[in-house]
Amino acid sequence: MEKNYRAHLTGVFGDPVDGNPTGVMEEAAYAAKGLNFRYITMQVKAEDLEAAFAGAKAMHFDGFNLTMPHKIRVIPLLDRLTEAASIIGAVNTVYRDGGDWVGENTDGKGFVQALTAQGVDLHGKRVTILGAGGAARAIGVECALAGASAITVVNRNETRGRELAQLIDEKTPATGSFQPWVGKAAIPAGTEIVIQATCVGLHPHGDQMPEVDLDTITAEMVVCDVVFNPVMPRFLQEAQKRGAQIVTGIGMLVQQGARNFTLWTGEEAPIQVMYDTLEREFAE
Repeated sequence: MEKNYRAHLTGVFGDPVDGNPTGVMEEAAYAAKGLNFRYITMQVKAEDLEAAFAGAKAMHFDGFNLTMPHKIRVIPLLDRLTEAASIIGAVNTVYRDGGDWVGENTDGKGFVQALTAQGVDLHGKRVTILGAGGAARAIGVECALAGASAITVVNRNETRGRELAQLIDEKTPATGSFQPWVGKAAIPAGTEIVIQATCVGLHPHGDQMPEVDLDTITAEMVVCDVVFNPVMPRFLQEAQKRGAQIVTGIGMLVQQGARNFTLWTGEEAPIQVMYDTLEREFAE
């Protein structure tokens, strides 16, 4: 039998993209499974997205990730969206289904899976999300679709915060509400899951934390952070001191990467390999 030297291609389009660690994790996963796949981190400027997508098609990519500024701009180029991506209005993963190029958003699904892996069930839970950006939007929609009963969006920009709360309220089974973020945000009484969905605390600013009234965090809460580097940002450290169960951002990053892996390869992802790889990478 003639040997096949052609690699299956995947990657990420973004600008800026130099600090994106996804490729390290995906390449380790491909190697662990013995797959001839490659993940290429590519700088693609906003005005070049259509050309880059045409190039990916021409080179028979199996799929790719998208980061800023492409998550919304890519939508008109795709054949269809998944239900969640359609509601969220943004795409971070593209994969092939037969002849179709399909847009998915694995950020929120990765977050939900990270909760599940820690034994946290969203069904009937009351959730508070700090922030209303892209991560908050994806996470809010997926938490609602996974069974959360009520989601409160806390945000400084009232227009964006109300828009996300309204989206959740109208497009998902959950009740969405908005709370203005003025001064130190108080976590609403009755909250069972708190999600820090801003970039505050991301390396190299790991000593920073969002303005939150820490006295409103209780031991009965599950507190999560989308920041993945450092693995334990200050916000999670403070929540842990107060007895809360914590869920780190690295879990979300790994789980969304695992979903990407399966969409592209059709195989189950080696999650522990991916997790260990990122831990080593961030430790360095």
